[in-house]
Amino acid sequence: MMSFSLLHSPHSLNLNLHPHAHFSQPSPFPMSILRRLTLTLRPHLHHNRHRRTATTCAAVRQDTTLWTPAPLSEVEPAAESLFHIAVDISATPDLVESHTRAGQYLQLRVPDAPKPVFLAIASPPKLASARGAFEFLVKSVKGSTAEALCALKRGDVVELSSVMGNGFDISRIDPPEKFGTVIVFATGSGISPIRSLVESGFGAAQRSDVRLYYGARNLQRMAYQDRFKEWESSGVKIVPVLSQPDDSWSGERGYVQEAFKKVKQISNPLSTGAVLCGQKEMTEEVTSILVADGVSGEKILKNF
Repeated sequence: MMSFSLLHSPHSLNLNLHPHAHFSQPSPFPMSILRRLTLTLRPHLHHNRHRRTATTCAAVRQDTTLWTPAPLSEVEPAAESLFHIAVDISATPDLVESHTRAGQYLQLRVPDAPKPVFLAIASPPKLASARGAFEFLVKSVKGSTAEALCALKRGDVVELSSVMGNGFDISRIDPPEKFGTVIVFATGSGISPIRSLVESGFGAAQRSDVRLYYGARNLQRMAYQDRFKEWESSGVKIVPVLSQPDDSWSGERGYVQEAFKKVKQISNPLSTGAVLCGQKEMTEEVTSILVADGVSGEKILKNF
């Protein structure tokens, strides 16, 4: 055995060590504390590695978005807390051509806003081709990018992503002669892509029963009332439903799913289709009602 002496000690101590032992600077901390420190640091190091990886991945994803600058051509009130926004895309033919189906959406970025906002395109695809414009119905929510957008003026420049989503696949409820009943449900700003659908045309006049249950808090919050006559002339019956109407309101009250449950009037579930856009609770409840009545889930269209 080999013998070593500890230097700088008031007392001389002899330690018998293994010949292959490595002698290092002694730690000022007891081993029990060191073990606790090691266990505490490891999760933090692991978390930091994951956080760096997640940040890098997020940056890569963000970099893949192609942003196109375009000026605003209209910013007008559409209803209480709702704004009609139009963006001039006449100088970007690729963007014009990418809007092919009602129900599609895109991201919109506003200068100095922390993140983009997702917006369904309210105008029909033919409007982009004819006028070189995208139109949106935007709800102004305090502190959001949407609020910043609604505060801009005509001529201000925003940035648009490419058009996204598959929209409403109307081929699943065609031909009109086979699917005579189509029931449409929309709440709040969810009427935006429904406007695109109605004004694009989906054979409503060739169907026997097309109803639009459109829900809002009150008439002051119901956008597109000036378009109802035009929509009805195309074969769509409008059923406004108000959750908090004033005393003068004589129409449907409550929520769209409740208004529908009262009448239903589905003569043949196998020849019935539906289109839904709005609050998650509404879409889930309406889907359950329709499926329970025998409507195929494949015939219930959503834009997401």
